[in-house]
Amino acid sequence: MSGLQKSFAKIKLASFSTMTRFDEADEDGIQEHLELHPASSLPTRDDGSSSGSSISSNSTIKPSQYLESSARPEGHMEKKKYVTLSWTSFFERELQIYSETESMQILYHAYLTSPIDNAPLFVMHHGAGSSGLSFASIALEIRKLLPSAGILSLDARGHGFTHITPSEKDLDLSLSTLSEDLIFVITETKKMLKWPEMPPLILVGHSLGGAVITEIARTAKLEDKLMCYVVIDVVEGSAIDALKSMQTYLSSRPTSFRSLEAAVEWHVRTRTIRNLKSAQISVPALLKQREDSDLWTWRTDLAATEPYWERWFAGMSKKFLEGKSSKLLMLAGTDRLDTELLIGQMQGTPLTQIFPEAGHFIHEDLPGKAASILIDFFNRNDRSKLVLPPKVADMLLAGKKI
Repeated sequence: MSGLQKSFAKIKLASFSTMTRFDEADEDGIQEHLELHPASSLPTRDDGSSSGSSISSNSTIKPSQYLESSARPEGHMEKKKYVTLSWTSFFERELQIYSETESMQILYHAYLTSPIDNAPLFVMHHGAGSSGLSFASIALEIRKLLPSAGILSLDARGHGFTHITPSEKDLDLSLSTLSEDLIFVITETKKMLKWPEMPPLILVGHSLGGAVITEIARTAKLEDKLMCYVVIDVVEGSAIDALKSMQTYLSSRPTSFRSLEAAVEWHVRTRTIRNLKSAQISVPALLKQREDSDLWTWRTDLAATEPYWERWFAGMSKKFLEGKSSKLLMLAGTDRLDTELLIGQMQGTPLTQIFPEAGHFIHEDLPGKAASILIDFFNRNDRSKLVLPPKVADMLLAGKKI
């Protein structure tokens, strides 16, 4: 950490946000995990975070030690503990949206809970290697706090259950393409559901998804429908630094699992995801069963996306600050702030919330607390609640005295 970062963190840590800092043990699903797996039984970490399924951070864990545990016979209770969950408990419906160009056909897959009346639509974009179900737990928590809210969570191309034909070998994962994909899915969702008008939009992006929504916000392609946007645990400086060791990390993680339950267990035991319930719903979509065996392998070949890594995050801090809409940065630690964002923070923008107890997947580790922050941020920007004084001309027409 530079001298500027150290001095700023020392002075400003307590005042990064007017919102409350949270304890990890208070989050639903976290306490149970801590009791069953005390700290002494878990691997130690250098940086306090991990990203087994996302590109913007890396881990010091050597996952091979967990292959043995997933290979040995599991008791009934252990299997039950890591049982996978269905998306139907978290979203209203799933969407399949078809698009065709001269060179390919793409079937976008997304999860949706529709907004009610004039409530906002939270549009989620996950990180590299993840899927739309990364936001399942927080979607549930958002609806608890604001029952009328809508949530739309996309599987990006090359991820989850979004499919491209004839081939995904030369997959275009540039920021411009990914941002166009998200805008297309938003507009097509409105058409499919026959909404009379587009609801107020709140873009939320984690890791790579943060870069995607920042690109959209900067270019103002959603015009006046974008109310605000939220970036989760990614900034330009730390993301680019992490890329230097990403290939080493990817080569050290398991290449396959005996079962989906074993994959859930690995993500929880390595603290890649620190909330058992979140892992139970989000991890299965990261894997696919091999045709020639019973093993489960990763859906997304992260190593193959290397040509895009630096381009995803280069210039992100400047673009994030240039966006005209209100913005929020949710981070797992102050060390993730780079110089440009530190200077911006000193000048009062963006609003920043720190989750020191969370790992890289803040929205999965602490979904209830993260949802509370999102709803509070929405309320700060909800202009529909403003009561403006009557115009003088209207008062004169009504015959009222001025």
